[in-house]
Amino acid sequence: PLMAEKGGYRHFMLKEIYEQPRAIADTLAGRIREEAGDIYLEDLDLDDETLHSMDKVNIVACGTSWHAALVGKFLTEKLARVPVEVDIASEFRYRDPIVTSRTLTILISQSGETADTLAGLREAKRKGGKVVSICNVVDSSIARESDGVIYTHAGPEIGVASTKAFTTQLVALVLFACKLGRVRGTLDENECRLLGEELVKLPRKIEEALEQDAAIEEVAKIYMNASDFLYLGRGNQYPIALEGALKLKEISYIHAEGYPAGEMKHGPIALIDEDLPVVVLLPNNETREKVISNMQEVRARAGQVIAITDLDDRLVRDNADHVLTFPGIRDELMPVILSVPMQLLAYHVAVLKGTDVDQPRNLAKSVTVE
Repeated sequence: PLMAEKGGYRHFMLKEIYEQPRAIADTLAGRIREEAGDIYLEDLDLDDETLHSMDKVNIVACGTSWHAALVGKFLTEKLARVPVEVDIASEFRYRDPIVTSRTLTILISQSGETADTLAGLREAKRKGGKVVSICNVVDSSIARESDGVIYTHAGPEIGVASTKAFTTQLVALVLFACKLGRVRGTLDENECRLLGEELVKLPRKIEEALEQDAAIEEVAKIYMNASDFLYLGRGNQYPIALEGALKLKEISYIHAEGYPAGEMKHGPIALIDEDLPVVVLLPNNETREKVISNMQEVRARAGQVIAITDLDDRLVRDNADHVLTFPGIRDELMPVILSVPMQLLAYHVAVLKGTDVDQPRNLAKSVTVE
């Protein structure tokens, strides 16, 4: 009977990884007004005037949701041109954060019950700020106490390591950044329409990304006994490097670190030897050549490079031990696509090591204590 619940998948986590195309389609459903070049968020409950008056955004979350928040900073600053600060919830509430009536605090929580995030929400409200939450569980504590909410509609997530809840949070953040950009006049109707068109393509692109599953499993077989992993990314891919490292830690119990690629020379390069696999996120954008130079530095020190890219050319092949290729999409949405290989790599390593993928040791699905 349990296998039936898993729909034929070996674990809930794998099932939930494969549910992402549908989950993302559900997050988008009814929210993109392509003809008007606008975004409709049904439970936002903040009028345009209030949104327009916000001069600062705080995004507060824990764990994987905090990685989504870091991507949200890139999105909101780029599309809405408003300064964004990202905080880990357990830190935010104790640092006497600067919140005014013109500060919007966004709380991100899959369960909507995360203790520290809920406390952060109350702190922001106590200081007179407006709060919007991004939650999966309808009518949860955080959703109820917020001025507005964006539900991700990912459906129940059973696996402790978050997958579809994370990618749908990223999509919700794109929708919100577009909405704020439209209200603030920093994103015109046409640009919003173009982004909307790309968003609608995401479910199909995620399906294409999932076709690399077997290739990722082969890479996992090679490195399953590594004692450490390094994940590198730049720009909006740096949080995805952090997320990849967290996934591996959570379910395979291998020590892993995510780093901004440009920081490698400021310390982590000392760790590189023939025993260190380095996962490099390499989207085809303006920092591509810089990241390739990081790959060259790793190879020069006998490190093993696993390149995750949407442009597989000679330059990548010459500087990587393994190349995994994924569909490209505009840069704001690449973090969603490159999350998939992060999830699958961690999953396959964990399965090969024989850990309890859906219920990793010492972890709880929802952290409701401080």
